[in-house]
Parts: sequence; C-alpha cells; structure tokens
Amino acid sequence: MAQPLGLLIPGVSASRLSLIGTVITFVLFILVLPSWVRQRWNSRQPWLTLGVRSRRDEASPGSCLVQGLLRSAGLLALICLPLLLGSWGRWLGELTTADVINALLLCFGLGLAEELLFRGWLWGELNALAGPRPAVIGQALIFSLAHTRFDQGFLPMLALLTGLWLLGLILAVQRRLDGGSLWGCVGLHGGLVGGWFALRAGLLQVSPNAPQWLIGPGGAHANPLGGLIGIIALSVLLWRQLTALAKAARP
Repeated sequence: MAQPLGLLIPGVSASRLSLIGTVITFVLFILVLPSWVRQRWNSRQPWLTLGVRSRRDEASPGSCLVQGLLRSAGLLALICLPLLLGSWGRWLGELTTADVINALLLCFGLGLAEELLFRGWLWGELNALAGPRPAVIGQALIFSLAHTRFDQGFLPMLALLTGLWLLGLILAVQRRLDGGSLWGCVGLHGGLVGGWFALRAGLLQVSPNAPQWLIGPGGAHANPLGGLIGIIALSVLLWRQLTALAKAARP
C-alpha cells in the first residue's frame, strides 16, 4: 500500500508512507471486523464478543484499563530499578510535548490496535479452529514472532521470543480474568510500549554499557522484555494470574 501512496503523495519519506499505509489498513480492518465476527462467529454483538464493550454486571472498561496501566507501570519500575541502582541509568525526567503525544498514541492507539488484532480477532479465529488451549498458546506464539527482531543472534533472539511469548500469554489470561474485556490488555500492552518509549525519549538516560541481560537485546533500541529481569517479572506475573484464574474457577 505504501508504493501507490508514494505516487499520490510525492516527497513523503518511506517511513511516513509506511505509517500512513498501516493506519489505512487498520481502519479497513476495523470497518470489516464487525461483519466478519457476525458471520464467522455467529455473534449478534461483535464488539461485545471482541471485548471492546462489557456487560453491565462486569467490570467497567475504564477500571480494567486503569488496572492494566498500573500493571505496566509496575513492570517498568522493576526493569528500571536495577538500572538506577547499578549506575547504568540516570533519571532525567524530561519530556517534550511531542514525546508525550507520541507516548499516548503508542499507549492507546497501538495498544488498542494490536489487542484487537491479537487478543480479539486472532485468538477468536484460533479458538474456532483448534480449541481453547491451543488458541491461547498459538496467539502468544504468533504475537512473539511478529514482534521479534531476527538480526540479534540466536540467544538474544531466543530471549526476546521468550519474553514476548510470556507477554502474549499474560495478555490472554488477563482478558479471561477481566471477564472477556479487552481493556485490561490494552492498558497493560499499551502502557508497556508507551511507557518504555517515554522512558527512553527523555525520562531515563541508559548507559551504553548497560548489560544486555538486564536491558534486553536490541542495542540502542533494546527491548527489556528480552532481558533477565523482564523475563522473571513476566513469569511471576503469569504465575499470579494463573493462580487467580484457578481460584476464580473453583465453586
């Protein structure tokens, strides 16, 4: 889609054309999604099925969103604390207006878009094709593969795949804990993406000497979910979620 747009809008950079193409694709996806869910999943309330809307007797979308944001803040704090204590990071606390806007767009725009795609549509499709348990594992695997960089070497790639796979599982379990609402996932996922962007944009200065096992693979664009602290924190969160899910299932 970016190439035809380049002919219509000459002089625009390739990265901006790619962004415009992504936005247009997502808008088309949103327009088609309700009718797809009605016909494919035999649902009369597609947005309820996808988790965008909630029933009256369930937790409100706002409370789920806030709780997800708080969980993302907790995870980011656990990642930043060793950096600050180990003298690999320095708190600056500086953000421009443009950085704040970008962080908010990543948090709520990208968070909602990806959760609709992975924990909304994809999970539903896999559930219909393969059943509940394979669907949970499958959507997390596809999510991790879609977000992993494969130019980092085997061990960094494996660490990043592991962290992202754990996050995919956590987001799926979170939706179950929230009674099917997608907004807790949006808060957690979007909060991690937007929060990490804000930290690297000006809130936190990370030393180039910060160890990869701590900051994660990627160099200047490191992803902390592939670091040791990130993987441990995600594993603990997943264990706590599964424990809560098991307790909720008891009579």
